[in-house]
Amino acid sequence: MLAMVLIGGLLGFLIGGPVGLLIGGGLGYWLVRRVRRSMLGRLAAVQKQFLESTFAVMGCMCKADGQVSEAELEASRQLWDRLRLGEEQRAKAREDFTRGKSDDFDLDAELAKLKPIIGSQPALRQVFLQVQLAAIAADGELHSAEHEMLMRVVRGLGCSEAEIAQIEAMLRGAAEGGGAAQHEVSLEDAYQVLGVSSDASDAEIKRQYRRLMSENHPDKLAAKGLPDNMREVAKERTSEIGNAYDRIRKARSADAA
Repeated sequence: MLAMVLIGGLLGFLIGGPVGLLIGGGLGYWLVRRVRRSMLGRLAAVQKQFLESTFAVMGCMCKADGQVSEAELEASRQLWDRLRLGEEQRAKAREDFTRGKSDDFDLDAELAKLKPIIGSQPALRQVFLQVQLAAIAADGELHSAEHEMLMRVVRGLGCSEAEIAQIEAMLRGAAEGGGAAQHEVSLEDAYQVLGVSSDASDAEIKRQYRRLMSENHPDKLAAKGLPDNMREVAKERTSEIGNAYDRIRKARSADAA
């Protein structure tokens, strides 16, 4: 901001002397404020759409097997608590969840609204999908219809085959109970979570781990459109990455012993 004011002031001074300095500095300040307001407005719109689609798709996912179980409803309420939603936000979340589980809900249209926001952001996609996984795994049973719906969502968001493999590993972790961030994943799934081959070198695995931890840092995700309420979910994602890396390191250390 200061740099723009100084540049504006300098140009104004070169053109109009002391008076130009004041005018140029003022214009620079006005331009910076306008750009900042525009950026904040776009970010707020992205965050709003992210939340709306999160709860609408959640409703659709929970209805995939024909009915929404009490455990799935409770999971959605617990998520609202974890996200510290205010009364107005909670009412909107219920509204979007109900919209998603209605018979006439257009999932493809909802994904089309969400894809421009997170389609090119793998880390944001993973946070979004982590929420959906938690919802459908809440009743302790993953139905084939729920799995098919999840894959439809995954492909609708433009996930790569490598990301799909990661999501499948997360799905298996969620099926074990407690969520992938708490459950000790299998060695095979740990490689999938990191998106590396089992024959990758230690250095390659460490690089990938560091890259994922950097990309999934809550502050970086917030700058890309992750709502502040979702920070806890993002932290779970980094815990999952850390658990997978530790699982691989321990297995390799045991093999080398």
